[in-house]
Amino acid sequence: MKNAMTVSNLHVSYYGKEVLHDIGFTIPTGRSIGIIGPNGAGKSTLLKAILNLIPKDSGEIDIMGSTLKEVRKRMAYVPQRSAIDWDFPIRVKETVLIGTFPSVSLLKRPGRKEKELALKCLEKVEMLAFQDRQIGELSGGQQQRVFLARALAQQADLFLLDEPFVGIDVASEEVIVRILKELRDEGKTIIVVHHDLSKAEKYFDELLLLNKELIASGDVKEVFTPRNIAKAYGGQLSFLEEMVMAK
Repeated sequence: MKNAMTVSNLHVSYYGKEVLHDIGFTIPTGRSIGIIGPNGAGKSTLLKAILNLIPKDSGEIDIMGSTLKEVRKRMAYVPQRSAIDWDFPIRVKETVLIGTFPSVSLLKRPGRKEKELALKCLEKVEMLAFQDRQIGELSGGQQQRVFLARALAQQADLFLLDEPFVGIDVASEEVIVRILKELRDEGKTIIVVHHDLSKAEKYFDELLLLNKELIASGDVKEVFTPRNIAKAYGGQLSFLEEMVMAK
């Protein structure tokens, strides 16, 4: 089976300042991956570079044995909530229906099959009762669940989520974690930019630890060590180092 992703010698800059330096890693198919690191480490930048939402200076990105252009329809992306215009007048079910667009030919509109799929995805994230609400009327956790439903409607093989647990309630986080694990168990690959290190071992199979450079990658137990954490965070999280040592 092909790897889900291989990144080699990736360099990315903003306004002439390098943000990611010589990043390289391989992600196996059918695993859940957490991208962790301190603020400003380049976690979201890495996700956007993979998706070509920002240009890279150099490097190679192989996705499921192909280029991004060839496999884009097999990928689903959930951006940070702060990047979304929640005042845009669109209902919940229409938001999820957008996820079916890649599978519909250019000159056709989504039909009954796509609408049924959208409702099924809303049911999966426990948001079916909110289908006629405006997206801006929902809580942060509900909004995040709707955007996960939109990603599910894409029926993708690779899911990329940028900080999906920021600013949401516990119930929504539990629903999202359950669904991501179910997707992983179905053979899908999950990549998540994550900030809460206390849950890293519980949520993911593997980790990418960044601080502009790749500090470590691989199995959670191999990456989540006092030495690696200290190298990535320096003096920012001495208490975390003590927590890891105490395990």
